[in-house]
Amino acid sequence: MNENIKEKLKELLSAEEGQGMTEYGLILGLIALAAVGAMIAFGDKISALFEKVTGKLPGDTTPPE
Repeated sequence: MNENIKEKLKELLSAEEGQGMTEYGLILGLIALAAVGAMIAFGDKISALFEKVTGKLPGDTTPPE
């Protein structure tokens, strides 16, 4: 079993599939940048929407200090 693990580890280290992971990383980075940009652009509107929703909730909705 230990040799099987070593063989699998060697296969993983020698595999040339890093390009796919790099592409996924770049896509994830672009999505994160778009999300941050949207939050900056629409931050006031999003904040107002959350305040409107919390204002309609019953009970004490003030955040703790």
